[in-house]
Amino acid sequence: MNARAESLEAACDLRFGQVGIACVRLRRVDAAALVEELERRVRSAPQMFNRAAVVLDLSHLPKLPDDGMVDALLEAIRSAGMLPVGIAYGTAETEALAERMNLPLIAKFRAQYEPASGDAAVQVAPPAPGRAEPARAPLDNDEDTGGATTAQQHIGSAVRSGQQIYARDRDLVVMAAVANGAEVIADGSIHVYGSLRGRAMAGAQGDESARIFCSDFRAELVAIAGHYRVFEDMPKEFEGQAVQCWLDSGKLMVARL
Repeated sequence: MNARAESLEAACDLRFGQVGIACVRLRRVDAAALVEELERRVRSAPQMFNRAAVVLDLSHLPKLPDDGMVDALLEAIRSAGMLPVGIAYGTAETEALAERMNLPLIAKFRAQYEPASGDAAVQVAPPAPGRAEPARAPLDNDEDTGGATTAQQHIGSAVRSGQQIYARDRDLVVMAAVANGAEVIADGSIHVYGSLRGRAMAGAQGDESARIFCSDFRAELVAIAGHYRVFEDMPKEFEGQAVQCWLDSGKLMVARL
């Protein structure tokens, strides 16, 4: 390659792809309580939340905090072991705040949030899929009937650690195992006929009627419409069993099949 060709070669590629970001939706302005709550979340699911990229959502506060308090809240997130990467889009006032904080303004998340519990300072939604078309594992059969969640996307091979599969506008059927560190996401329900050791997130666009089924339950995390439970919080009786997960009045339930 000559010198001119080298000078014209792009220094990088820039693409908008699928983004996995957690969202911290603040319920009250209390930096100390925020640190305590987020530290508890990180301890309960370190693989999920330790050094997780998060967006700070201030839209549910009665009024926007001043810049000094927002800076303290961002530092609280860092102290808990998470990494704030932006502020959730809200009003023109929020936009001005993000500019002053030198942080990007992130569009509102599609994922639903956990219902408030008592006087909790914060709600945390697990990372949700972005709108860009994600990379997909090899398919044995991929049916598409126009976007209804009754359609199914079939995965015939194991989902390896680090892979993420997203079934947009349909159910996801995995005929093999989902490894630790892998993610399977669907706008509809998820069926795993092998061992589920990674993360499974159904109802990614807020469908609370979605369910998760698996024949060998060892999941790091399961979530439906943003409501989630981690393996450490599950009764030991479910480990290695065939189970289903569903929502009942906003609570994620698990039972043997």
